[in-house]
Amino acid sequence: MKRRGVTVLAGFVLAVLLVAGISLARVPYVVMSAGPTVNTLTAVDADGDECTVGAKGCQEVIQIAKTSTSDSDGQLRLVTVNVQSRTGLLDVIKGWFSDEQAVVPYEFVYPPDRTKDQVEQQNQEDFKESQTSAETAALRKLGYPVRVSVGEVTAGGASDGKLKKGDVIESVDGTKIESPSQLVELIKAKPVGTVLKFQVTRDGKAEAVEVATKPASATDQTPRINIEVATVQPHPFDLSIKLDDIGGPSAGLMFALGIMDKLTPEDLTGGKIIAGTGTIDDAGNVGPIGGVPQKLYGAKKAGAKVFLTPADNCAEAKANALDGLPLIKVATLDDALNALATLRAGGQPPTC
Repeated sequence: MKRRGVTVLAGFVLAVLLVAGISLARVPYVVMSAGPTVNTLTAVDADGDECTVGAKGCQEVIQIAKTSTSDSDGQLRLVTVNVQSRTGLLDVIKGWFSDEQAVVPYEFVYPPDRTKDQVEQQNQEDFKESQTSAETAALRKLGYPVRVSVGEVTAGGASDGKLKKGDVIESVDGTKIESPSQLVELIKAKPVGTVLKFQVTRDGKAEAVEVATKPASATDQTPRINIEVATVQPHPFDLSIKLDDIGGPSAGLMFALGIMDKLTPEDLTGGKIIAGTGTIDDAGNVGPIGGVPQKLYGAKKAGAKVFLTPADNCAEAKANALDGLPLIKVATLDDALNALATLRAGGQPPTC
């Protein structure tokens, strides 16, 4: 081989090795892109792919038993973000030039004081909590309020032999009890030794119970009834959410809407594909989330006609808006329900 040919070949090999080295070299960034979207009104298999109810390994995302449920002609899709945590320089460069991706420092997603496994575990816990809050908010809207109950009774305390674990506290001295904090304030409002009249539901039956308060301690005269307080939300059906491999709290709003769609005769979607995101608390307040630009792309690819956007994310969403995907502004579950009703009527709900 001639000297020139050897030189060209060597240069080519070096170039390949250089590119390979750049590709394999790890950099302290993660690349975020649109993740899977899931219709909360349908069923998924073990891999999270949508499937037909009755097929092997296929289960509904929102499972409701012991009551009738309704079907929908549309979809209520939650959206996710995919995080590529192992990245090379080429991945990052590609992400920088992509409208659909975002490049952020590794520690932005995985703080240095926590391991990757710890972060992912927290995301799973947040996801489960979002499901619980979605259930609470939806059931409250459907007429099943949160109620205060007795968790544990302290042996030898004021309530020992009077209140029982599982009692639902309906009222104290004629005042309806709607929250644990309200119960505490009613107890503290009267002197130690005051006899309080409790109306409770015990094993499905109404009971009247009298409890004389005791001091917190020998040196603390704060009135106490010596119970642990819990909350319950009685409803005459079974409800659960089954969806794995998704983390974070941002699916709360769409889960709440999915529950309400199944438990009410009206099709909330109006036959449309509705996408959205947002945390939700027990009172139905919708909170902001991360990854809005990527979630918009995921919604658009899924065929969504509108995107339910947390009010606090509106500025970011508008800056990354996509043609043909209106951004519907929502701050509460009621806002979302009103917006969907307006859409079904052919109107235009408030936008970002």
